[in-house]
Amino acid sequence: MGRSNRRRGRAVRSGVSRRAFLQGLGSGAIGAGLLSAGAAPPARPAAGTSAATLGPGPVAMGLKVNGEGRSVRVEPRVTLLDALRDRLDPPLTGAKKICDRGECGGCTVLLDGKPVYACMLLAVDARNRSITTIEGIGTSRRLHPLQEAFVEKDALQCGFCTPGFIVASKALLDAVPRPTLEQVRQALGGHICRCGTYPKVFEAVLAAAGRPARAPAAKPGRRT
Repeated sequence: MGRSNRRRGRAVRSGVSRRAFLQGLGSGAIGAGLLSAGAAPPARPAAGTSAATLGPGPVAMGLKVNGEGRSVRVEPRVTLLDALRDRLDPPLTGAKKICDRGECGGCTVLLDGKPVYACMLLAVDARNRSITTIEGIGTSRRLHPLQEAFVEKDALQCGFCTPGFIVASKALLDAVPRPTLEQVRQALGGHICRCGTYPKVFEAVLAAAGRPARAPAAKPGRRT
């Protein structure tokens, strides 16, 4: 009896009963939900338009690859790399699937002239964009000057990473026709060559740009 009176006394002194506290907590949560709902209403499509839903099954789409329109039917989750290599007919296998997580650069293609990792880009996001693969840069009968420089400077061993290096190097030379050695290194910084031919790669890119790989040594002056 005494204990019950003490509990009742504490409730009276605090001015808030347990029941009132729980009721206030519930109403506060409801109010917070209403405030958040009012602050961020769900997005609605603009008037006169309808939101297009792709998937989850395969959908037909068009890709502009190496200047040609190509049709492909893929699920929205398929990467551009897989679409190029496995879904086109005939396939384009120049972009290599090595790490498949955007770390090695072997799958590099040009998207509107900019180098991108095809393994990190969904095919649906490449629609209505200009895609250039290594097949669109040169052929076995007519090599691009970059490809000729790679052969001349012996800038490859196994050759598996070479397409990515050439595609990225072309993007560099298109933007900076006569780059410095440091600019070449920076442009190819996201590419891995497991054979370790980096010095030859840099030399080939500079040769294609018409620049010497190394500065000429200064001639010794005459002693007086």
